[in-house]
Amino acid sequence: MDTLFGKTLVELRDVAARLGMPRYAAIQMATWLYKKGAVTIGSMSDLSLRHREMLSGMFEMGLSAPLSVACSKDGTKKYLFGTPAGELIESAYIPDDDRATLCLSSQVGCRMGCRFCMTARQGFRGNLTVASILNQIASLPERSLLTNAVYMGMGEPLDNTDNVLRSLEILTSEWGYAWSPTRITLSTVGVIPSLRRFLEESDVHLAISLHSPFPEQRAEIMPVEKRYPIREVVDLLKRYDFSRQRRVSFEYLVLKGMNDSPEHVKELCRLLNGLKCRINLIRFHAIPDSPFVSPDAATMVRFRQALSLRGIVTTIRASRGEDIQAACGLLSTRALGERGALRYDI
Repeated sequence: MDTLFGKTLVELRDVAARLGMPRYAAIQMATWLYKKGAVTIGSMSDLSLRHREMLSGMFEMGLSAPLSVACSKDGTKKYLFGTPAGELIESAYIPDDDRATLCLSSQVGCRMGCRFCMTARQGFRGNLTVASILNQIASLPERSLLTNAVYMGMGEPLDNTDNVLRSLEILTSEWGYAWSPTRITLSTVGVIPSLRRFLEESDVHLAISLHSPFPEQRAEIMPVEKRYPIREVVDLLKRYDFSRQRRVSFEYLVLKGMNDSPEHVKELCRLLNGLKCRINLIRFHAIPDSPFVSPDAATMVRFRQALSLRGIVTTIRASRGEDIQAACGLLSTRALGERGALRYDI
């Protein structure tokens, strides 16, 4: 059965027209779904009883509570959600002083094959619907505390472009959650055709997974480099005006002795020259059977300082939730292994 939650205003107007409801009923439904947090169709009290019964006969609400939660000593919480198809996805809730961020999944597994990512070991298992993407917010126990959301969890958001863009429309539209686009960041490896569409159709912040400025090395750890070279991604971004509210950043996972040399600093500066952006350095979270090693704190600081001295705004992202497997894909991959759905011994 189709879900009512996750529909855009245009789609709700189509539902209203099919059921002979007045046009304003679409706004009424959107208000219940995204502003009032209704959990049943029957609770939409300003719709007639007949229309509520008709809606209930055609649609499920589309909401589901988390299956489990793991709590870190630093306050991070990792939620495991189920999907209608019986798959598993995860979301990370990260409180930090006056901010509370949710890392959202957009796919079950991922087809990008990044060697440092646990989700890649699941392979691609399916795209999330709009309802399953937004359910991670709507069904979050800490929903009222959220200040930010990042599409940085399981999956490649721009490999599920239609559903991700519709979810962003619902999050940022006045008839939806009415969030400012500045509260949301989308992270991508750089799927160029979808990236171009994203830049045209959304105003939320953008983060590009970079991890090495050298094409051959990047291709070794990120196979997508062979199809969508990072130089072409950066060239595309340089054609856009980012002087307004949208922020562009590059995510850089620091791998000890591999991508943290002075040569990497010089090449990063050469690659990003002329683009208003920042670099976020991320310390590698160890995953089972990985050849990569996490750098020490001194290495992270030296690398940041070298980039900053060359004029690139560079920050070090604090590591959170390591004691609860908060790195992308760890929790769900373990759960799949326990089900016997994967062969990985983790």
